[in-house]
Amino acid sequence: MAINDLTADMLTRIRNAVRNRESSVTAVSNKLNRGIVGVLEEEGYINGFEFIEDGRQGLIRIKLKYGPRGEQVINTIDRVSKCGRRVYSGVGDLPRPLQGLGICIVSTSSGVMSDRKCRTERVGGEVVALVA
Repeated sequence: MAINDLTADMLTRIRNAVRNRESSVTAVSNKLNRGIVGVLEEEGYINGFEFIEDGRQGLIRIKLKYGPRGEQVINTIDRVSKCGRRVYSGVGDLPRPLQGLGICIVSTSSGVMSDRKCRTERVGGEVVALVA
């Protein structure tokens, strides 16, 4: 089966794996997905990730993170900008999930980064996902 939106597929796999208390999840690799998992690791939502070469596009194995009593670190992870409707935002209009407790993942001309980093570097871009 062909997958049109690899980023939405990866976010759904993460959401389902967290809901089922899995320790890791595998998704298809592309440049945007690598940037997203880099931001998730940088912000402390996952334990880490590794690239797996499969002779084609490659895979990303994401090691999920849970709290000390097994509670979920990622409660919601939603795709904002979709294939049919791209959502762009300037630095002043970037969303603040949970009044700053969550993060917004933004694809900018300087690479994929969180909303906090976008505000410090004063850049806007395409709002990819919201994580809380």
